[in-house]
Amino acid sequence: MASIIENLERVCEQITRAAAKAGRAVNEIELVAITKTHPAEKVREAVEAGHTLFGESRVQEARAKIPELPSNLRWHFVGHLQKNKIRHALPLFELFHGVDSLALAHPRVLLEVNVAGEGSKFGFKGETLRAEIGSLLALRRLSIEGLMCIPPLAEDAEASRKFFGQLRELRNSLEKEFDLKLPHLSMGMTQDYWIAVEEGATLVRVGTAIFGERPKRQKD
Repeated sequence: MASIIENLERVCEQITRAAAKAGRAVNEIELVAITKTHPAEKVREAVEAGHTLFGESRVQEARAKIPELPSNLRWHFVGHLQKNKIRHALPLFELFHGVDSLALAHPRVLLEVNVAGEGSKFGFKGETLRAEIGSLLALRRLSIEGLMCIPPLAEDAEASRKFFGQLRELRNSLEKEFDLKLPHLSMGMTQDYWIAVEEGATLVRVGTAIFGERPKRQKD
């Protein structure tokens, strides 16, 4: 079995190849290593390899794990945040990836878009976001830094490409319509992150390809 260090190297190499294929600079793309359900010891192995940006999706787990790890690490929240957990989450995370309503607006956010209109997924519909972005922009303490999406699960990574392209096009049109900058696109996970890089991702969220299959988790 490959070590976490070897897995990280492999993922980073694939990001580099995908960036080169798309004519992009690799330093435009950040790898968020998703640590949910994995213990602090595994995270330390990635830290020893020089990685410093990690993602969690459950506040309770993050509150237990983050204090066990070096204080210089950066953490992004990548799950759906419940309103009653916001107070605990704010001190832990520098960026929130999955904001999908005005009620869950935090200081630095990426707005989640339900690119395929799936009933089981969170996220703004494209037209809803267009209608509500004015209200979001009016929130003084809020910094909207981009968009994120989770396309439908598919065996073929290529199936995600059209959804990543849609998110990029939506971002570009919002920037133009509302005269704003949305520098980040958070898209791509273990099964399709290299396609996301080719389509313009600035943040890819990769867990299983680095840390292995997730152990079964306890309920929050």
